[in-house]
Order: sequence, then structure tokens, then C-alpha cells
Amino acid sequence: MLRSLNTGISGLRAHQTMLDVTGNNIANVNTTGFKSSRTQFQDTLSQLVAAGTAPADQAGGTNPAQIGLGVTTSAITTQFTQGAAQTTGVATDLMIDGEGFFVVERGGQEFYTRNGAFNFDGAGRLVNADGDMVQGWTAVDGQINSSSPLGPLTIPVGDVVQPQATTNVRLGGNLPSDAADGTEIVRDVEVFDVRGGASRLSLVFTATGGTWSVSAKDGETGAALEGPQDLTFTNGVLSGGGTLTVGGVDVDLAGVTSYAELSNVAVEDADGRAAGSLTSYSVSGDGSIVGRYSNGTTEVLGQVALATFTNPEGLEKAGGSLYAANQSAGDLVVGAAGTQGLGGITSGALEMSNVDLSQEFTNLIVSQRGFQANSRVITTADEVLTELVNLKR
Repeated sequence: MLRSLNTGISGLRAHQTMLDVTGNNIANVNTTGFKSSRTQFQDTLSQLVAAGTAPADQAGGTNPAQIGLGVTTSAITTQFTQGAAQTTGVATDLMIDGEGFFVVERGGQEFYTRNGAFNFDGAGRLVNADGDMVQGWTAVDGQINSSSPLGPLTIPVGDVVQPQATTNVRLGGNLPSDAADGTEIVRDVEVFDVRGGASRLSLVFTATGGTWSVSAKDGETGAALEGPQDLTFTNGVLSGGGTLTVGGVDVDLAGVTSYAELSNVAVEDADGRAAGSLTSYSVSGDGSIVGRYSNGTTEVLGQVALATFTNPEGLEKAGGSLYAANQSAGDLVVGAAGTQGLGGITSGALEMSNVDLSQEFTNLIVSQRGFQANSRVITTADEVLTELVNLKR
């Protein structure tokens, strides 16, 4: 039988595979996080018809004569180039800008994906569309330990942050050195007790004899609480009376100055807070989930983990835009976004498919023509065999 028949068949098979891969790429042109594949061919064994000879003194050498026996598919590789970003405005939609994969868990097994279309389930756990739990680190008192084992990320719905008593108040700005005697400047600051109860503390600055004194009063009743305490300024810089203690609250006046014609003394900072409940959350560029509470405070609740491999092309596709690790992928590296060569995370956006339609349609033509040409080889070989059989007539 003619070799060209089997050669043509191998060409049909190879180009059919190319057509299948191209068709799958086009079918997933709008699949979030999809990575296109590429088909690579290589020739098969060649039959040696005549061996080559080495050159001699009186005769030149000859090259080997070989007949190829067809083509085969050498590899189908996944191309992990960055896909285009699509803005969604949904806080739980996450996109990796750079290298890395999200880690999800299904039935105790870890998978890896570039599809960041996540949401929170009824238990407050961050999951993908199939219910696979997104892995990361849960914060303890607002701190992340990225060296601890991965686990599901949970938003504590109804979480309450404890109140904190006010212990420090800091003021800054200027008291006018040319103010008339008896001039009063009052600055109020909200302070909290250990139960989160709020009250108003009034700091009263009084101009006396070209300098100033400060006293503390109850902002509600006006009752005197502390002072007056004289403030001493040297060339406009506070040199005496820089602290005032009122019921366990230290008032720091070190940043107050006294120059002429400027009055802008103000409270710059005060600790303490009331109790607060979780009202909203956001995801930062390093994957940290930051909760916002009704008392105005923010606290890190957890952090999304990313993973990468020595050879990402070696990952095995597991369906559902997931990849499974195997020996071909090499070593696994898990870390926070922006570290260890991992990309950053963008909230409110998704990575679209990296399929290039113009290239895929070109591949369609190439695979079709290749299939057509190889089928013509089979047809021609059949015609030759027909002529051979007809010699008997």
C-alpha cells in the first residue's frame, strides 16, 4: 500500500485536532479568565531508503535518502497572556493584574483559577459561581499572618467592634500672641468612656497678660474639670504647660504655637471610639478585605491568597475555568498579591478571555486548507492505486 495514504491520514488527524482546539478557543471568547490554547505539530519517523556515505579519497560522500511518514500533534499549550479588563463595579469581582491564580477549594482539593467572579454565600464565605470556597487568611485583631495555613474567607455579618476609651487628644495650630486680655477660644472634642458612651470635652484658651492659659470644662454642663494651666511660649514656640490631664485623658499641646495675627488652634487627633457594627467592605490592591463599621473605623477582616507555579503551562484544565496542579507544573508558591512575583488585585473588574479572534479565524483557514490538502493526497493516492489495479484489464 502507498505510504502517502497513511501520511495523508496523519495529516487529517493533526489538522482535525487543530480545528478542535481553534473551535474551543472561539467558543470561549467571552469566558471570564479563559486562556486560549495553541496546537503544535511535528513530523513522525522517517523511513531510511538509502544510507549516507562518508567522503573518500576518490569519491564524494552521499546524503541519506529518507521518506517521511506523516505528522503528529506534538503539544497543545495554554497561553497565559493577560486578558482585557472589564469593569463591573461589583466589590467581590476581582482581577489579577499580572502573574498568579486565585486558590479555591472543592471537596478538600485545591484548584486554581483566573476567574475572579466571586460572591458571598449565605454563611458569609467568599465563593465562586460553583460554590467553591476562595482561600486566603483570616485576620486576627486586624492582623494577617500570611505564613499560616490557607482557609475559607468569611465576612462576619453582624460583627461588632468593641468600644475604646479615649486616652489621648492632640492639638495643633496657633494662638494669636496679640489677642486682647480676656479673649477666649473654645475647642470641643468628642471623648468616649470604656462602654463607648460619648461626651463632649471643651478646652478653653484664655488670653492673659500677653500669653495664654488653658482649662477643661464639661462640654454639656460647662462645669470646670481641670485648670486653668498657664502656657509659656518662647519666640512663639511652646516651652511650658504642654500637657493637660482630664479624667484619664491626656491632652497634648506640644504642637500649639503663638504668633501674631493667626488663630487656627484645632484638635488634630483623638483616639477612642464607640461600639460599631459592620456596614460594608472593600478589597484593596493586596487582596485585603477591609471592613467598615458604623462608628467610622475600618479593620482588615482577611486577605485573598494568590498562587503561582514554576511552569503554569503544565497545569491541567479541570473544567469550570479551574486548573489542577500536577508534577508538570513544578513548585507551588503561595503568597499575598504584590509579593513573590505575584500580580496585584483589582476590585470591581474581571479579566476577560485572551482569545484573539482575528488569529483564531486565521487558524480556522489554515486548519481547513491543511485538512483539504491532506485529503487531496489521499484522493491522489487512491487514483494511483486505481490505475495500478486497471493494469490487469
